[in-house]
Amino acid sequence: MRLPINRKVDESHHAMTPDGLSVWYTIQVSPHARIQEAIFERADRMPSDEECVRWFGLLIVGGHANEAPSFPGATTRRFEVFDGAS
Repeated sequence: MRLPINRKVDESHHAMTPDGLSVWYTIQVSPHARIQEAIFERADRMPSDEECVRWFGLLIVGGHANEAPSFPGATTRRFEVFDGAS
């Protein structure tokens, strides 16, 4: 079995808004697909829909972002777009 190699995510993929919303964005590219991932995080609560939607137009290109399931009480929301997956 071949396992994917963890991608390097550094601070260039991260932005912090003045009100404390942490935004991470990455793109994974393979010969068959491209995966866009946006992660929104707060220290004190889960980010609201409005906070996340504000960023989608800036980050997500060419698709509809699907939210990944999270654990109860989590303060992080993750959205993904899979382009060209076969």
